[in-house]
Amino acid sequence: MIPYSVLDLAPVAEGSDVPRAFANMVSLAQHAESLGYTRYWLAEHHNMPGIASAATAVLIGHVAGATRTIRVGSGGIMLPNHAPLQVAEQFGTLASLYPGRIDLGLGRAPGTDQATARALRRYHDSAEAFPEDVAELLRYFEPAVAGQPVRAVPGAGVDVPVWLLGSSLFSARLAAMLGLPFAFASHFAPDAMTQALQLYRRDFRPSARLSAPHAMLAVNVVAAETDAEARRLFTTQQQAFVNLRRGRLGLVPPPIDDIEAFWTPIEKVGVEHALACAVIGDAARVRDGLHAFIERHRPDELMLTANIHDHAARLRSFETAAQAFA
Repeated sequence: MIPYSVLDLAPVAEGSDVPRAFANMVSLAQHAESLGYTRYWLAEHHNMPGIASAATAVLIGHVAGATRTIRVGSGGIMLPNHAPLQVAEQFGTLASLYPGRIDLGLGRAPGTDQATARALRRYHDSAEAFPEDVAELLRYFEPAVAGQPVRAVPGAGVDVPVWLLGSSLFSARLAAMLGLPFAFASHFAPDAMTQALQLYRRDFRPSARLSAPHAMLAVNVVAAETDAEARRLFTTQQQAFVNLRRGRLGLVPPPIDDIEAFWTPIEKVGVEHALACAVIGDAARVRDGLHAFIERHRPDELMLTANIHDHAARLRSFETAAQAFA
């Protein structure tokens, strides 16, 4: 079976707060480590009350310090929000503190709304410089040479695996050209998944970092004792997507019994389309669904995510999913 990992946002649930979200984050990472998950990644988002992972590198260090073997990384760092040198220094520091355990996934979206993006990207109006920024960042991880005017300290010569993330063909092309591993955001934007994988594998150029293409897909997984309970737990994620599209940002909502009464027919179509890569049900349905997804799309790795309001239910869901890979 292929490696399987966790994507987290340090969610802040209704009735909870940020400190509790961080405690739950560590609890989930430790649980995932005990269950055999390969990676625990956190995603950078800003100005979203229900997501506490804005200071992504800080949280990666916190999680790495609270675990022993699982790889910890970003899924991802939104590079247009940062100077490449600063990212190299941050992840060079993390990889020096936790050798062999830190991943750096890079995205080119702002991870927020336009007003916040402007507040973050004080010297950039767009992500058009993303390829150049990635190349600059990769250079900072190379061993420093005599006379080099700018170097990452720590960072130069430090082994930090770099992934490119994307939900379109752009990053698939760039990852293939640079010879980097590629992760596709199929958990919320599945439209270009098949084409992106084909393009990436077809055009991949071996590099000093990677000799053959290596692709990861993300999928929503919610497991419970019964199919009905799993579907009910999944209404948290469905509500969150509807609220985002309505411009009503808030904390992670509790599940509801009747999702049909919550959304409009048009909203339902849009959310079900966005969340099409989802496996929802009891242990047997999750096992069969994950195996079918892997058989159909042939990823090299799978990244699982679950936006579940109750932390105990979330832990059980990831545990059930891990059993499907056993």
